[in-house]
Formats: sequence, structure tokens, C-alpha cells
Amino acid sequence: MKARVVQALCTFLIALATPAWADIGREEAAVAAQRVASGRVLSVDKAEAGKRPVWRVKVLTSQGEVRVILIDAASGRVVG
Repeated sequence: MKARVVQALCTFLIALATPAWADIGREEAAVAAQRVASGRVLSVDKAEAGKRPVWRVKVLTSQGEVRVILIDAASGRVVG
């Protein structure tokens, strides 16, 4: 009985410590970034900005520029 309580508590604490990446997925982040800088998505990576989880999306524009767009992983809003 005690072992189950300890296991449940540990699972709960681990879940709290893990960033919530599941709110906005990789594909959704790519689409959001393309709205800001239309072009071809080169990469989508997990990162942190201001202690919050973000997606770092690299987009190659039609002018040949590489732009980095940061998408908030929880809300899907552009943060940088």
C-alpha cells in the first residue's frame, strides 16, 4: 500500500516538472510560423524562451532569407 502511494506521488511530481509540449504540436507550430514568414519550413525544434517552452521554427523565405520564428508551445502565439 505504501509503495503504491509513493509511486503515485512520484508519477505526479514528474508530470508537474515536465513542460507541456503537447498543447501545440510540431505541425501546428510550422503552420503558425508560415503565417508570419511565408516560405519553406527548414526545421522545427523544441527550445525555451524566458523559461517557457517554445517551438523554434526556421523558414526559408521566397527572397532567400532564413527567418527564425518562436512559437509559444502552450498557446501557439508568435513570441519572437
